[in-house]
Amino acid sequence: MLHETLPASIAPSGDEASAPLLPVRHPQRELFLCDVADAVLKDDMASMEHPFFALTTKPDRRIRRYENGNTWLEVVPSVKGLATIYDKDILIFATSQLMAARKMGRPISQELLLTARDVLVFTNRHTGGRDYELLGEALARLQGTQVQTNIKTAGKEERHIFGLVDSASVARDPKSGRVTELRIKLSDWFFRAIEAQEVLTLHADYFRLRKPIDRRIYEIARKHCGAQFEWKIGLDLLRKKCGTADTLRKFRFNLRELMESNHLPDYEVQSNDKDMVIFTSRKAQEKIEGAAGLHRFALDPEVYHDARQVAPGWDVHVLEDKWRHWMIDGGLDAPKDAGKAFVGFCRKFYERNGSP
Repeated sequence: MLHETLPASIAPSGDEASAPLLPVRHPQRELFLCDVADAVLKDDMASMEHPFFALTTKPDRRIRRYENGNTWLEVVPSVKGLATIYDKDILIFATSQLMAARKMGRPISQELLLTARDVLVFTNRHTGGRDYELLGEALARLQGTQVQTNIKTAGKEERHIFGLVDSASVARDPKSGRVTELRIKLSDWFFRAIEAQEVLTLHADYFRLRKPIDRRIYEIARKHCGAQFEWKIGLDLLRKKCGTADTLRKFRFNLRELMESNHLPDYEVQSNDKDMVIFTSRKAQEKIEGAAGLHRFALDPEVYHDARQVAPGWDVHVLEDKWRHWMIDGGLDAPKDAGKAFVGFCRKFYERNGSP
C-alpha cells in the first residue's frame, strides 16, 4: 500500500489529516535560519526521474530493480529498510544548502554538518522531541541503502555499489539526549550531480504534499514537463517511474484523486480514455493567457507618432513587438494606459540603445 501512516514529524492532526496539503508550519522562519530560509529548494535530476526511494513509511526490505530502455537501477535496503521519499528531505535540504552556498561564491564539500532544527523547519516538519529522533532514523536508512546503476552524473557512471550517503552520524545534547546535529558525507555519485548543477528548483509547497505518491508524481512532472506547456506519459509507464508496488487499478484511483483535488504545485494533471496522463504547466498556461490578453488591445495612430518622436530611426512596429513580448515574458498584466506605457518603453529603449 502506498499510503501508510506518515512519520510523526510530517503527519497532520485533526481535520488536517484529510487535506491534500499540509499546513505551513513555520510561516516566519527564525532569524538564525537566514541562510537556510533564503536557500531555494533544489533536487537532483537523477533521483527525480528514477525511483530511488520507497513510497511507504513501513520498513520495505525488498530489493528494487528498475529498467527503462537502456537505463537500469538496483536499490538494496539495509535491515532498517529502503530510504523513503520522506528521508530524501534531508538530501533536498543538503542540495539546497550547497547550491545556495555556491551561488554566493562559497566553497562546497561532500561533508556537511547540518543543524537538526534547521532541517525540521526547512522541510515543514514538527519540532517535538520525537521528530529529532526520526531524523536520525532517516539518516540511518539513507546511509544503509545501497545503489548500483548505470545512470550517470556529470557524464560519469559509477562501476561499484554505493550509498546515497557515504557516512552519517548524529550529535546529541549531553543533558537531554536530543539529536542536535547531523553529519553526513554525500556519495561521489550524488555530489557530482551538485557540482555539475544537475539540479532543478522545486516549488515551495513540495514539503506540504501529504501523500508519498503526490511527491513522486510532482518530481516526475517537474523533471519531464518543466516549463514547457504540456507533457504526456502512459499511465503504466508513469506507475513504473513512480516505483510503486500498487496495481494499475489502485494507481489509477490515486491519480484520479490527485486530478480531482488539483493541488499539485506547478502542474495540472489530466488523463484521457487511452490511459495517457497529461501534465500542463500552470505558468506556461498563464503566460499564454496573458499573451492573449496583451494582444487584444490596439494602439492609436497618434501613439505611433509619439513613439517615433522618442525613438527616432527605429521601426515602431518592431519596438511594439519587443514591448509586447517583454510584458508577456515578465508575466505583466495589460497596462491601464497602453499608449502611454508603449511610448515610455520606446523612450527607455532609445536611451539604452541609441539610433539603429
